[in-house]
Amino acid sequence: MAEPPKPDLEKLLASPSYRKARDDPDFLAREDLRGLRLQLEYLKVEKLLDEQGVHSMIVVFGGTQILPHDAALARMERANAAMASGAAKSAREASIAGRVLAKSRYYDQARELGRIVSSACQNDGLCDYMIVTGGGPGIMEAANRGAYEAGAKSAGFNITLPDEQLPNPYITPELCFQFHYFAVRKMHFLLRAKALVCFPGGLGTLDELLDALTLRQTNKMQNIPILLFGKDYWDKVVDFQFLADEGAIRDEHLKLFEYVDSPTEAWERIQAFHA
Repeated sequence: MAEPPKPDLEKLLASPSYRKARDDPDFLAREDLRGLRLQLEYLKVEKLLDEQGVHSMIVVFGGTQILPHDAALARMERANAAMASGAAKSAREASIAGRVLAKSRYYDQARELGRIVSSACQNDGLCDYMIVTGGGPGIMEAANRGAYEAGAKSAGFNITLPDEQLPNPYITPELCFQFHYFAVRKMHFLLRAKALVCFPGGLGTLDELLDALTLRQTNKMQNIPILLFGKDYWDKVVDFQFLADEGAIRDEHLKLFEYVDSPTEAWERIQAFHA
């Protein structure tokens, strides 16, 4: 009878089954443990926000492609140069660059809103009405930047994307979070929300806005002001009046949101709502 192989303690200790569950990323990533990962993602952010004394938030949504004026101007100049050289699709690119430049004012306005809200609300270390964004570039960067320049804390709820979106540098480090699940991220945006300010943006911004409106329509979340910043833009993106005229929503649902066109107006609407 053949001798059994000599026991290999080193191999035994290296076996994945010997890892503690909490130290086993392969185990935690299993398909049938999604529920646990959802819970952990929720709890980590919840606990750290509590430890940082964050009681309430002003949520700022908006597009990643809204650039500061200098960056938008440089993009347009590059597009115009490409068009002058006869590059393919350059006329279309120049047209889009011109529209991006026209919207650069929203970057400045989001930055100012972040400054106004943070200056008014964060005193003696309290984190009431703290600015929170999706943590990325564009409008999100602008709002976090305004809070940073006011010497205040602000949060960023970043998320893993195919392009590996990095957090903007103006977020308070202890309040910079990375999510995997959109659902948990959306939940945290709204749990402490005292207002939602939605600047011009694309599909992600629309998703976040319509999700909040649906929750308000169905009374699944607290009553807060939902402010659409830039009436000219939003009127073209979503014809809410058409939905009401078609009977798809009721007239009363048009009162779930308001339009604003300046940071001061937005802040005044928020203050009046919570007075």
